[in-house]
Amino acid sequence: MNHEAKRTFQRVLITGIAGSGGSYLADYIAEHIPGVEIHGFSRWHSTTTHDNLRLVRDRVKLHEVDLCDYGAVLRSLQESQPDAIFHLAAHANVRASFTTPQAVLSNNILGTSNLLEGVRHADLDPWIQICSTSEVYGQVDPKDVPIKETAPLRPASPYAVSKVAQDLLGWTYFTAYKMKIIRTRMFTYVNPRRTDLFATSFARQVALIERGLQAELVHGNLDSVRTLIDVRDAMESYWLALQYGEPGEVYNIGGTTTMTVGEVLERLISLTNKPIPHRVDPKLLRPADVTLQIPDTTKFEKATGWKPRHDAGASLRFLLDYWRREAELEEKRRSV
Repeated sequence: MNHEAKRTFQRVLITGIAGSGGSYLADYIAEHIPGVEIHGFSRWHSTTTHDNLRLVRDRVKLHEVDLCDYGAVLRSLQESQPDAIFHLAAHANVRASFTTPQAVLSNNILGTSNLLEGVRHADLDPWIQICSTSEVYGQVDPKDVPIKETAPLRPASPYAVSKVAQDLLGWTYFTAYKMKIIRTRMFTYVNPRRTDLFATSFARQVALIERGLQAELVHGNLDSVRTLIDVRDAMESYWLALQYGEPGEVYNIGGTTTMTVGEVLERLISLTNKPIPHRVDPKLLRPADVTLQIPDTTKFEKATGWKPRHDAGASLRFLLDYWRREAELEEKRRSV
């Protein structure tokens, strides 16, 4: 990268640090940015059987915070005094948002409002990255593909509506209070720790079938077209967004390999020697789906010099290897 670093940070805060994306961001910072103090907001009920922070627990200071609890948000901001905030916390399951829309909307919108108000009233002046998503673009007109940041926002799920609100709250607080907020819209990423993503679900099921722990793989719509990015590249991009991005701006971030969901399944099946029977499960079909999620990332690459390091093949092998290790542990648990 030829860019000279514009900004350095001493204390960073990651909301949703125990989640799939937040934990990988903590991993990235701990490994690549020495000397940075890492703080994280995590809800007590967000812990799972998978300890996502196991690699960096000695580097992270956790704060027990539900973003819907403004008092806890304000207190923990005053304690941590971050000069950079990565706002990743969200209810992020698109399909589930059709079942529990109020929970998703209230959590994501109120949580973001509380965070920004907390920063304002704690008299802090950090750089803030708001993690938005390509879902805000919804069902895109083919004439708007590849998708630029100026494409219309047409959210197709309650989750996407909540992310539009987060996104626009970031713009509002930049405009009204001159807060140093940068918005990023991440396209489909390959993330082993997030089981509701289609690629992760496929890899998990393939690994279980390989060990005889599951009979067949079930899936939803295979026709949606997506552009994939590796979670490790995604987390690096978040760091670079705060180093080089301009306050008030929004940036698309995504990979370079485009394929259908069905092609992702075929690629994963090609990595195993076992037959993988599969079928559609109607329960996995969304009331409304999006396709043509193909980004134009020119603006972000020009601002930061960033390029993804991992191709789709490496990402899918990384994904399947992770779930093969998990399937081995599952087999041992079941045999006890």
